[in-house]
Amino acid sequence: MNTPSHEYSMKAAVLVKNKVELKDIDIPKVGNNEVLVRMKACGICGSDLEKVFGKYGMKSSRIGHEPAGEIVKLGASIKDFKKGDRVFVHHHVPCYSCHFCYNDDFTMCEKYQTSNIDPCGLSEFILVPHWNLSKGGLIRLPDNIDFSQAALIEPIACCLRSLNKVDLKKAATIVIFGAGPTGLMHMILARFFGASKILLVDVNSFRLEFARKIDQQIEVINVANMQEDEFRRKSLEFLGNNGSDVSIVCTSNISAFIQSLSITRRGGIISLFGVPPKDTEVNIDLNMIYSKELKILPSYAASEKEIHQTIALMEAKIMNFEPLITHKFPLRDSNEALVHAHQAKDSMKIIITSG
Repeated sequence: MNTPSHEYSMKAAVLVKNKVELKDIDIPKVGNNEVLVRMKACGICGSDLEKVFGKYGMKSSRIGHEPAGEIVKLGASIKDFKKGDRVFVHHHVPCYSCHFCYNDDFTMCEKYQTSNIDPCGLSEFILVPHWNLSKGGLIRLPDNIDFSQAALIEPIACCLRSLNKVDLKKAATIVIFGAGPTGLMHMILARFFGASKILLVDVNSFRLEFARKIDQQIEVINVANMQEDEFRRKSLEFLGNNGSDVSIVCTSNISAFIQSLSITRRGGIISLFGVPPKDTEVNIDLNMIYSKELKILPSYAASEKEIHQTIALMEAKIMNFEPLITHKFPLRDSNEALVHAHQAKDSMKIIITSG
């Protein structure tokens, strides 16, 4: 299809109860100030898995928000892009002028949380609306970043924002709970920023050993069937008696958050990065948080600041995140890909392609 039109249909992955189905829907009509992108690659995110298999607590239920592709049609008023441009598409963009944005809380902006692409990242074509275009939500890719790499931009940017928020110090000791894709992205970034000791905690042996192949200096602990006292003892043997300077919770598992409270040093920081299931309640000793002066910093999504930082890092080839990609599925097998990612038996980052 060389000239897409709203009169023709396309395939898109649609969430139906606890399953993703591939449906035929109309290709969006392109307005004067809009752009249509042919999806080439889109990553599967942990939040996608939470939407399908869990209780996702944020507003959007669309599947796929890490897309990259090629512009196939432009509105008459678009001058900054051309047909054939290779682009990264950011699904949420802030207004940059509200109270939240003035305080650099871009992801809390109402427009950030309500803006989106149409229909989703897991579709043959993606409409980028005028709002997203006007606020920098479409970015031309450097020549040396391919589409699969570009599908990693958004999650890396989210991890970068998490580390920016905790103001990671040189030679810091870090514990990362969750050895999934974002856990390993945090690991790679933290090492680059100067972390001296990194402890990775999970129940998945495959993913822990996968992480060791990327960074042989890390320590890993498999907490499956492990008592709390044993976990604390093993952690402190590696970290030192103070515990971690920074703990990053990259899983929705609530026990990981509770463990982070006990293993983080006095005055330390906890990044709550993994999305807790909706209506989650936790029984914790508030006095422990007070007396240890623990700082708990949730980190949701990424702004254009971290997107551009990530693209610059990738273009310079300073860090290599591509080994995190273990599987690629065509769009027609989106549900199989999500199930595979959810089971996580032999996978890390899974990419959906247009094939």
